[in-house]
Amino acid sequence: MLMRSLVFSSKLQYLSLRCFSSATPHVLKPGDILRETRVFTEEDVLHYSKVSHDYNPLHTDAAAARGVGFEGPLVHGMLVASLFPHIISSHFPGAVYVSQSLNFKLPVYVGDQISGEVQATNLRENKNRYLAKFKTRCFKNGELLVIEGDAMAMLPTLTVEGQ
Repeated sequence: MLMRSLVFSSKLQYLSLRCFSSATPHVLKPGDILRETRVFTEEDVLHYSKVSHDYNPLHTDAAAARGVGFEGPLVHGMLVASLFPHIISSHFPGAVYVSQSLNFKLPVYVGDQISGEVQATNLRENKNRYLAKFKTRCFKNGELLVIEGDAMAMLPTLTVEGQ
C-alpha cells in the first residue's frame, strides 16, 4: 500500500514529495499521515502547570520524580497529547475536535524529541463538513511509542492546508 505522508517539523514545513506534487492541492484520504515533531521544554511544563492548575511535583521537582522511579520531571501527558489537535487544526483551520482516547505507554521527559502523528482512518461527509477519525500516536526519539489513541474531528474541508 502506498502511504501518503505529510511531514511537519517545528522549523520546516513541507509536503513529502514521495507521493504528492506541491503544485496540486492534496485531499485527505484514509491512510494519510500528518506529523509534527517537538521538544518540550521546562518552560512549557511550567506554563502548562499554571494553565491547568496541575502542580503535581512529578512535573517540576526532579527529586520527587526520581523518588518514585522516574529519571526526572515528567512532561504532562495531556501536554504531549496536545500535539494531536494542533496537527489537525494547523492543516484544517476551523476543525472542531469531537473526541480523543489516549493510552499513555511511556514517560516523556523535558528535552525528549516527540513526534506526534495523526493518521486518517475513516472520512465521511456530514452536513457540508466531514467527520474524520484518526489514529493518534506519539513517539519518543522517533521509535518508542509513548502515547496512542483515536481522535474524531469535524473538518470544514478535506483539502490539506499548510503545504
